[in-house]
Amino acid sequence: MLRAVPSRRSAAATGEGPVAVIDVGSNSIRLVVYERLSRAPAVLHNEKVTCGLGRRLARTGRLDPAGVACALANLPRFLALCRGLDVACLEMFATAAVREAADGGDFAAEVGKRLGVDLRVLSADQEARLSALGVIAGNPGADGFMGDLGGGSLELVAMKAGEPGAAATLPLGPLQLIEVSGNDVEEAARIVKRRFEAPDWLAAAKGGTFYAVGGAWRALAKFHMARTNYPVPVIHNYELEAREARELAGAAARLDPEGKVAGVTRARLRMLPFAALLMKRVLAEAEPARVVFSAFGLREGQLYDLLPAARRREDPLIAACRDLARRESALGLDGEALFGWTAPLFSGEADEDKRLRLAACLLYDIARRDHPDVRAAQAFARALFIPAVGIDHHARMFLALALFARYKGDIQSPLTRAVRGLATGGERERAVLLGRALRLGHTVAGGAPELLAKTRLRLSRTTLALELLPGAERLEGEVVAKMLAPLAEILGRRPEVARRAG
Repeated sequence: MLRAVPSRRSAAATGEGPVAVIDVGSNSIRLVVYERLSRAPAVLHNEKVTCGLGRRLARTGRLDPAGVACALANLPRFLALCRGLDVACLEMFATAAVREAADGGDFAAEVGKRLGVDLRVLSADQEARLSALGVIAGNPGADGFMGDLGGGSLELVAMKAGEPGAAATLPLGPLQLIEVSGNDVEEAARIVKRRFEAPDWLAAAKGGTFYAVGGAWRALAKFHMARTNYPVPVIHNYELEAREARELAGAAARLDPEGKVAGVTRARLRMLPFAALLMKRVLAEAEPARVVFSAFGLREGQLYDLLPAARRREDPLIAACRDLARRESALGLDGEALFGWTAPLFSGEADEDKRLRLAACLLYDIARRDHPDVRAAQAFARALFIPAVGIDHHARMFLALALFARYKGDIQSPLTRAVRGLATGGERERAVLLGRALRLGHTVAGGAPELLAKTRLRLSRTTLALELLPGAERLEGEVVAKMLAPLAEILGRRPEVARRAG
């Protein structure tokens, strides 16, 4: 029988076997199975069932009977999937509805009796802390405060330099507001005004960053993307100025619940006006400068909490790129070697630029297995939508353009029009330079690591030289010269192939 929790620390240490999280929330229950415990957890399976355990909780003080029946009917499937996927470590927990309901303990006991797995009921402080750790896992060094909006509660946590601080839980959520207001948005607005008690520390967040977490607020981000025809529909690190967020929340509060918003389910759309009211209130109380939407939250915070301290300090973007490189580019050049090989072209680069160059080098051959005619387009799309965190939308655009250029893509292509319009001229030029350098490195060595190690790039005031070390003299050829020339042109240098004596 699958056991929850006992071996989780050993699983965290070894990183072996799939890891699963079952989150029993006020509105839905969700199973996410991850490939393994890592700094960049890759999802194997993600499934949600909307049960509404917290429906009518504010009025009755008890879990919704239909929601209980729904949960008990679907949780066995989740456990069966975990067994079928050979899950090595299972975390199963419940949040606000089960915690607050008079019969929450009975429900948890029934789950344990039927499934043979303990359902851990998180305290308000535990839920807030894990949600904050999720934000930090996806945004290393996060500074400001986060708000995780569930169906029946709102967790607020201060964050400083990547560490969680003071926390508060407010008994306000869209599911609860729908119930107590009788599904009346105007009445809900009055309820929020009366019941929203901002913690004292929230005033210190003025002018900082507000990290918005939770499905209802992610739907708010999708609403903005739909309104503005934003070309990169990736929620994580989607950023709005506070003014834009206030305007968005105002528009969402007036939405017709029977309307349509791209990417937003009908059930989520009904909650959106009520989630928008809470967004408006948080913005009014805290006065942040910007809102950053986080795809990472409670579940990812639970995984992050299991990692040893050294693993937590890993860069999640680079960890994700290394994992992808291992899966997709088992043969060919080492990305770390390419990173060193291209360094002479990027002297004086900022730390963040260096980090993105490393990511591009690790992904340099991501489209190796695709047909030559579509490699550029495939590399562009995969980089733009890379399932990684620790990366903002500008960085995604840079990686996509660099890998497009690496596969001979013309940056003026209609395919890249929407994205390149969001990048600065300097970002576009640097992406093309890196992409062409990666292509040159791959071609010079034919993908053979030992041959690349026998070559060097050298940049002088007048030339870009490809140096061939002893044993690599025969690598010189027409194709190499043709690729070196445009790279030198970008840099305003004369191309040169030089043989260096031993």
